[in-house]
Amino acid sequence: MSSPDARQEPRPDARARRPGELNARELARWVWRQISSMRTALMLLLMLALAAIPGSVIPQQGVDSLAVTRWKDQHPKLTPLYERLDLFSVYSSPWFSAIYLLLTLSLVGCIVPRVFVYARALRAQPPAAPRNLSRMPVHAAYRTELTPDDVLEQARKVLGRRHRLRVAADGDDAVAAERGYLREAGNLVFHLSVLIVLAGFAVGGLWGYQGGVILVEGSTFSNNLTQYDDFKPGGLFTPQQMKDFRFNVEDFRVDWLKEGPRAGQARKFEADLSYREGESDAKDYTLRVNHPLNVDGTEVFLIGHGYAPVITVRDGKGDVVATGPTVFLPQDATFLSFGVVKAPAAKPGQIGLEGLFYPTFEMVDGDPVTVFGDDLFPTLSMLAFTGDIGLDDGQSQSVYVLDKSEATQVKGEDGKPFRLDLQVGDTVELPDGLGSVTFERVDPWIRVQISQTPGKGVALIGVILALIGLCASLFLRPRRVWVRAVAVAAGPGDTMEGVGGTRVEVAVLDRSGNGEMDEVLATLLAQLQEVRT
Repeated sequence: MSSPDARQEPRPDARARRPGELNARELARWVWRQISSMRTALMLLLMLALAAIPGSVIPQQGVDSLAVTRWKDQHPKLTPLYERLDLFSVYSSPWFSAIYLLLTLSLVGCIVPRVFVYARALRAQPPAAPRNLSRMPVHAAYRTELTPDDVLEQARKVLGRRHRLRVAADGDDAVAAERGYLREAGNLVFHLSVLIVLAGFAVGGLWGYQGGVILVEGSTFSNNLTQYDDFKPGGLFTPQQMKDFRFNVEDFRVDWLKEGPRAGQARKFEADLSYREGESDAKDYTLRVNHPLNVDGTEVFLIGHGYAPVITVRDGKGDVVATGPTVFLPQDATFLSFGVVKAPAAKPGQIGLEGLFYPTFEMVDGDPVTVFGDDLFPTLSMLAFTGDIGLDDGQSQSVYVLDKSEATQVKGEDGKPFRLDLQVGDTVELPDGLGSVTFERVDPWIRVQISQTPGKGVALIGVILALIGLCASLFLRPRRVWVRAVAVAAGPGDTMEGVGGTRVEVAVLDRSGNGEMDEVLATLLAQLQEVRT
């Protein structure tokens, strides 16, 4: 047998721990309690909303890479900082994903245990009547000639229409009823729907993809990776899930406002497409803003448009070295656009052009401007460069950037930079026999976004469930009603005929705290005192 001193000796691990110190298991439980608390879930939800603001304000690489390029050109000092913080791809950044995952984990830990609590509450019976109903905030009492059994039967008949009744037991002198108990179910559905929405977005982010491409009127697009200008796949995306379809841009129309305070603004955009899915027959579709073309779960959105001047470049030998529509990128709301033309095969030296396209050219106070977005008086104003324009090394180069580091700017006889100012149909000869440039016509281009989001149906179901749960939480009024009937002997002051009677006590409790129970009590009393036929 061990001695008393040995029994009182503390354990080695207890001696080593300081007061309030937690071991690994206790620390993990404490951390889980903090993460799964409703306060943490609300804070993370707020953080997620705040984190989404940069994605709405700053151009995103996966949505509009051209806008990102323009933003970087306009803000060269902020660009390195924004790139370091992943502000051009907010929704795929590590910090946004961390908030998203923590919120999901917090909601699971916060909601799932409450599911069982709500389930038990839904199965539970209404509570029995308190011993003293006169102490309830809203109550009333009256005397009737009916027997207690008749009163209680009448109460069950009245309350059973819209209330859940407590199962009567032998000897009960009261009826207990409850309504609005589905409010807790609505609260549960609302919280679960948040998880469903998050799951839907996660499915779309993992298995979906999103890409963009600029298409000149008359061009054709086939849905494969080589056709995209920019492509953003999900983490579990595979090329095999891309649908087999192609479409041709037959026509593009813009309805410009020409009168009133909003003159010069575009009101309506329409692109006529001819598309074919697999080996099926061609079909026609008019693509409009917010009216995408849906091909077997893949959606084609119209998100932008601009102009592509058709420019022909001939070298010093008269050979055509570059021709066709060249996409110019809009710089402002008037569609003043910037573009680049490259002719690497020109002889005796490569030719590069860069400059501006004015849809409706006009001189205002001595400065060239475009006064209208429509191409009413299209004009090109470009500078020319010759020599090495960066295409001899075989490396890929953006079609919207002209490498002038090894090139020489073409100058006129006066020694100033030679500028080409052309209207449709004009041809300008370059100095020193370099060749000529012709402005043929203007073709419109459209920018389409093609995306496949497999989880959007799940997210939509979550949103619908959230609305249903929210409406149930807001409009269902949890209410409890008790009716007690007790036989009493006639007293000296009673005016009822006969001896004895029944004292009826009624109490109403509004569990939502919204009040207005006096009217409910008055209506209930009137129904209980109706003469039965």
